[in-house]
Amino acid sequence: MKKVIISLVFSVGFLLQLHAQQDAQYTQYMYNTLSVNPAYAGSRGVFSIAALHRSQWVGLDGAPRTQTLNFHTPVSERVGLGLSVVNDEIGNGTNQDTYFDGAISYTVPTGETGKLSFGLKAGGHFLNVDFNRLRNFQNQGTPSSPVNIDNKFSPNFGAGVYYHTDKFYAGLSVPNFLETEHFDRSGSGGNSFLAQERMNWYLITGYVFDVNYDLKFKPAILLKAVQGAPLQADVSANFLFRDKFSFGAAYRWSAAVSALVGMQLSDQLMIGLAYDRETTALGGTQFNDGSFEVFLRYELKTRYRKVLTPRFF
Repeated sequence: MKKVIISLVFSVGFLLQLHAQQDAQYTQYMYNTLSVNPAYAGSRGVFSIAALHRSQWVGLDGAPRTQTLNFHTPVSERVGLGLSVVNDEIGNGTNQDTYFDGAISYTVPTGETGKLSFGLKAGGHFLNVDFNRLRNFQNQGTPSSPVNIDNKFSPNFGAGVYYHTDKFYAGLSVPNFLETEHFDRSGSGGNSFLAQERMNWYLITGYVFDVNYDLKFKPAILLKAVQGAPLQADVSANFLFRDKFSFGAAYRWSAAVSALVGMQLSDQLMIGLAYDRETTALGGTQFNDGSFEVFLRYELKTRYRKVLTPRFF
């Protein structure tokens, strides 16, 4: 039964990855905005380095795993620069996607506290598909004698806009405009595989309410749309206590519920943890222990922001 469940999960995930490819998903998206919106670069006013690891459906062999690493900084009062690296794999490396992107943003003040940023990103994508790793999975329904895709590179570019004040933020972005198609044909069986990189649209927004002197409350939402896949909506509600300890919950529409905690260990260092539990039938299986995320962020002072103060976004 365990092999059957693993095979079904892997097959569904692999087909979605190939035919209606979505970008990687994150529960702690509110701390990982640069990965999806280049206009966010430099918006924190400091040199910021962030890393995130996500293990999805822990307990199921071959389940997706994602790692991100990004940094961004202001280089003038209006210009920000950033770099983002995302590695996403499924099936113990059978299908692996690696993205490298550089981002630049330009910010225009719109009022006493409001700022509107425009961002562009450019980079590339490496796709690696190693069908030899499928030997550990039985009855996958894959074509006979498939040919591997060996680190196929494709360039891409994206854009975004981001508006924020001291309490509110909203952003709209398309990380990758080019819908690159990767073909792979086997010589003997005449079969072909098609991996399609689709345009993903992101809308993110949130607001910070001051409940009292010690407590802040921030509801937020992330919408992601891509052709060939259902609309994904993530809704979260987080509290920040004394600018040090954050906690809250999130819901991914028709997919999962989540718990989030975070700690500002110092002015420079923050750690965040998240746990997802599937609300689908997959979440009730004894071989699925849920999904876990760990997030780390380290920040340095710059001449554009002399004092580091915690921010919810």
